[in-house]
Amino acid sequence: ELKSFFSEGIKKKDGQIVSSNVVKNELKDLVYSEDKSNPYNDEQLTIKLNKLGYIIARRTITKYREFLKIPVSRLRKI
Repeated sequence: ELKSFFSEGIKKKDGQIVSSNVVKNELKDLVYSEDKSNPYNDEQLTIKLNKLGYIIARRTITKYREFLKIPVSRLRKI
C-alpha cells in the first residue's frame, strides 16, 4: 500500500510536526539509558517525552514500545 512509504507525524509543543520514527528513537534512547534496577513504566516514559516537547499519549508510547519489541518495565528489571 502507498501508506507504507510514509510514517505518522507527532506534533511538538512548538507546533512542529516530526516523524514517529524520531519519537521511537527517543523512546529507545530513554529505555537504554534508564536505571536497570528501576526502569521507567509507560507513564514515566510519557512524562519524559512530554518534557522533551512531544505531545504524546501513554497509549501511543505503549504502541511504540511494543512495535520496538521493548518489554514492559517489570520484565526489564535486573
